[in-house]
Formats: sequence, structure tokens, C-alpha cells
Amino acid sequence: MRSSSSLAQNKLTVSAQACLSIDSTTVLALAKDSDYTPYALSVGYGQRHSSELAAAKHIAKQIGVARHEVVNLDLTRFGGSALTDTKIAVPTSPGKDHEIPVTYVPARNTILLSLALGWTESLGGLDIFYGANSVDYSGYPDCRPECVASFEHMANLATKAGVEAINNKNRFRVHAPIVSLTKAQIIQLGSTMGVDYSQTVHAIKPKI
Repeated sequence: MRSSSSLAQNKLTVSAQACLSIDSTTVLALAKDSDYTPYALSVGYGQRHSSELAAAKHIAKQIGVARHEVVNLDLTRFGGSALTDTKIAVPTSPGKDHEIPVTYVPARNTILLSLALGWTESLGGLDIFYGANSVDYSGYPDCRPECVASFEHMANLATKAGVEAINNKNRFRVHAPIVSLTKAQIIQLGSTMGVDYSQTVHAIKPKI
């Protein structure tokens, strides 16, 4: 998060991710490379693979975040996704174009962004970095630019900091810097910053 007036000499940002995939790792590194002091937020939501959170801790340390928080929020109680319900099989091949897949976790990224928003406001910052990508579209509705814009709008309506903002410079901003990049472009961008992708994981079928 970029700082509010009380922290005007610091550039702080919370980077939100369910796991540190190629996308989220690149965005976290980009925040650091853009002279922000990054705070990383990961969520243990009951996903099938514990390797996701282990990798997140390693990468956050490697990039050099100011603080890495892991919040446990058991979404298996709700189910509704192949990632949180063992009775639903993870597909082995892509589904139909623009069909929301069974690996979609209901409202997961909206929940994650809400947690990031709360932490951002508590730290006195205004900027959230989010690793959404809509080019290699997999049917996830919360990775679209319009979703990012809508959440940013909501953040400025639903928070004390947003309501009390004096001008646009003091409003929350949700950054999705790779939303329009292909996977090849994302990796190329990360490589220019020295990102080591060997520790990244895929949320659906991570390396064990």
C-alpha cells in the first residue's frame, strides 16, 4: 500500500495472494522493484496442497518483504470447489472456453482482497497489489479488469480511510499490473527483476 499522509515518507503495499504462483510472485517482486515496502498476505483456505503456503513463505523471504502474514480461513466448510472439496475431482484437461471451471473457489479472491484491504488500512497505507491475469483466461470472474476496478471503488466507499480521503491521491488503489500480460510476458518481466520461479507453485496442481 502507498502510505497515507501520516506515513508520507514511506511507500507501503500489501500484496495479496492465495499462493505464490508465477503471477503473484511477479507482482510481489514488481511492488518491491517499484520502491514500495511490500507486505505479503497469504491465505490458508483449506486448499488441498500445503506446499502452496510453504512456498509462499520461502518466496516472501527471498524477495525481502517487510512482513508476511498467513491467515487461516477454512473455506472447506463451504465447499463448492475442486480445490476445497475432495469429492469434486480436479479436471485433467481444460474446460470449454469462458466456462467457469470447478476449480473456482466461491468468492475466494474477493475474500482475500477484503483481508488485504483491512490490513492495508490498519497499516495506514492505500495500495494493494493483486496478481490477477485475464489474458490466459481460465474462466475465473475475479481476475477481470472490471472486477479489480469494482473492488477499488468499493474499498473507497466501505472504509474510514476511503471516506475521509481529502483527494484522489489519498484514496485506495488496487494495482493489477499483469492483468493484460500473457504468461510469456509475465515471466519475461519477472526475469528482468531476477525472479527465481523454481519455487513457485500452481494452485491447481502444485509441485509436490
